[in-house]
Amino acid sequence: MNSLLLLIILVPIVEIYLFIKIGSQIGAISTILLIISTAIIGVYYAKYEGLNTLKSGYVQLSKNKTPAYEVISGAAIAIAALLLIIPGFATDIFGFLIIFPITRKFFFSIFSKKISKKEYKKNNFIDGEYEDIEDDNDKKV
Repeated sequence: MNSLLLLIILVPIVEIYLFIKIGSQIGAISTILLIISTAIIGVYYAKYEGLNTLKSGYVQLSKNKTPAYEVISGAAIAIAALLLIIPGFATDIFGFLIIFPITRKFFFSIFSKKISKKEYKKNNFIDGEYEDIEDDNDKKV
């Protein structure tokens, strides 16, 4: 919970800092046009990647396979589109990194390794006591 609060506070601070730094270098109008253009380009590319992911999901379903990667990828593309719509340079960078399939697969591999490490640490047994029950047929011999 504290990390989410920290993220909510830090993201606008970083974005304002980048607006000031980049705006002082290229000018206010150019900064605004750059923010608008990255949002437009990002949303159209997110639409394109989303449709490709949807097609890939249909192919997986037609092969009677579960489209797990496509579902996760679709959610990541939706998050990337949201990051690209939000005005700012840092959110645009993260949005574009998530939208491109190569970097998205890289992020997925990192997260899957972290998840699989956590699963191995779990105890996959239930602690308890047991009692052997002898069958009546075994005693009559």
